[in-house]
Amino acid sequence: MVRVEPIVHVVDDDDAIRHAVVFQLETAGYAAREYASAEAFLEALPKAPSGCVITDVRMPGLNGLELVHRLNALDFETPIILMTGHGDIPLAVEAMKAGVVDFIEKPLDDEILLRAIGSALSKAAAPDQRVGEQRELKARFDSLSPREGDVLTGVIAGKPNKIMAYDLGISIRTVEVHRAGLMTKTRASSLSELIRMALGLGF
Repeated sequence: MVRVEPIVHVVDDDDAIRHAVVFQLETAGYAAREYASAEAFLEALPKAPSGCVITDVRMPGLNGLELVHRLNALDFETPIILMTGHGDIPLAVEAMKAGVVDFIEKPLDDEILLRAIGSALSKAAAPDQRVGEQRELKARFDSLSPREGDVLTGVIAGKPNKIMAYDLGISIRTVEVHRAGLMTKTRASSLSELIRMALGLGF
């Protein structure tokens, strides 16, 4: 049987960013295809090879979230990664709840991009591994102190440190310390990864 390499489908209306992402992926050894709009990807979908999708969130016509919802309606099971330049945490939460496997911010960090792609493709190839991963993640989050749990709830809600400090009756510096503790204990390398893991556990 001929082994079919997975394809990374890159959807972004910004030509420069789209070309840069494709170049980075191909340099790292991935096969990639690019689409200038969500509509263009949907048109190619019937013949699109399996792999994963990385799409911008802010696009004319169908935006990234609308594309995710459209793909969900089509029972499209390929992992989806969302890109944004706005750092909109509530939007990230909405995207994760819609089934996006990761959320990365622009300007894209090459290491974070490649790690997200690698993780998405691994999940697509071996979904059974998720059981063990979920068990390990739960152990990490169970190690959080009650106050760190409070701060995590604020982070997921998109609250700035100043607002969390006011709500919890602690200093902004203390919130910062707890946020650092969150990242260390959960081993999250980015805010988007922290949110993805937390939502995956039902937070």
